[in-house]
Amino acid sequence: MSRRAAEHGKSGAILDIFTRHVAEKGYDGTSFSGVARELGISQGLIVHHYGTKARLLETLHISYMRQRIDEAERIVSEFSTPTERLAGLLHASMLYQVHDRNRTVAFQREVARFAQQDESSEGRKLRRHYIGIMHGVLDAGIAAGEFRPFDRSIRSLLIFGAAQWAWTWFEPEGRSSAEQVGAELVDLTLGSLLVNRSSLPRLSDPDGPIVAAVIKIITASEGAPKQLSDG
Repeated sequence: MSRRAAEHGKSGAILDIFTRHVAEKGYDGTSFSGVARELGISQGLIVHHYGTKARLLETLHISYMRQRIDEAERIVSEFSTPTERLAGLLHASMLYQVHDRNRTVAFQREVARFAQQDESSEGRKLRRHYIGIMHGVLDAGIAAGEFRPFDRSIRSLLIFGAAQWAWTWFEPEGRSSAEQVGAELVDLTLGSLLVNRSSLPRLSDPDGPIVAAVIKIITASEGAPKQLSDG
């Protein structure tokens, strides 16, 4: 293993443990000392790689959003209609509670902190990009006559809000799977948007082709190296 690869491996391990600690205890309850102790390294090595705890959180934020954007773009490319694309994005929002759970919970726990970032920050830009993907799907659905007219900004915020708080109540080992909860979210959301609801059972089916395609996209991303922020 080259020195560069070894250094990247150490920084990746630091980020992974930090992410799990934030998911379990929140940002304020996470410390360099706890991360260093679990990894058996010095706090100075964490500082060497990331500088500050805030910088480490921002690295988590950026890498998480880059991956979610990549998957959202793949989902949009995978399906042929705005209705299917929205169903895919909704299913994905719940599947993340199982796939990539630590990063998802860590991100969602700290979303209010991220909302305080400067408008020009990379994290803020990435979140706007992701929201833009959702807006594009909603606009296309209205234009195609698949969705009834509505205020897309308010509706997208309601959609994000529903998914955002899932970390507070969803249990991966609970009685309802992520696929089943996602099916309810699709039924609730698309049921209120569709002009013709005849396709709703197929779109919300937790064992159907929409979910299978989304899982394939997400698991392909899981096998790829996590992209750390530059710098």
